[in-house]
Amino acid sequence: MIILILSIISFNIICFKTNRVLNINKILHIWMFTMAFQFLFDLLIEFKLEGYWYFSKGRIDWLGFLARTVLVPPVNMMYINFYPLNGGIREKGLYIIFWSAGILTYELITLLPAPWGYFHYGWWKLGYSAIVDPILLFILLMYFKLICSIELKMVLKKQHLE
Repeated sequence: MIILILSIISFNIICFKTNRVLNINKILHIWMFTMAFQFLFDLLIEFKLEGYWYFSKGRIDWLGFLARTVLVPPVNMMYINFYPLNGGIREKGLYIIFWSAGILTYELITLLPAPWGYFHYGWWKLGYSAIVDPILLFILLMYFKLICSIELKMVLKKQHLE
């Protein structure tokens, strides 16, 4: 629990202090997409299949709600904010590997016993996260590119109408 509280505070401060790319529209989209996607994933893996859980197994935890709503979205904002959009394929690949390694390290830390940790494995293993995390980061990136494309079309349409 201590790690959760410290992480929420530090990740939110860092993501908003270092933001150089994301306007309010993109922030809102990333935040909502992250929560919806995480709730969907957790509904399946945590509640249906009991692969992992936050705090308590088999029940909805209000503290787990914090992890889903104010912990992961700022991390995704930082990931997008620093992503090398104009970099080469090698740079982009290394960036995803770096972030995946960081997420895996954080996941290991959250497995510490209470009062420090808050995450627990059922049948889920760190190896599954090593496979799934880069895919999830790629999906997030594709969603971000979609947001940017829609914003650009809206700006161009507005300019055309003026």
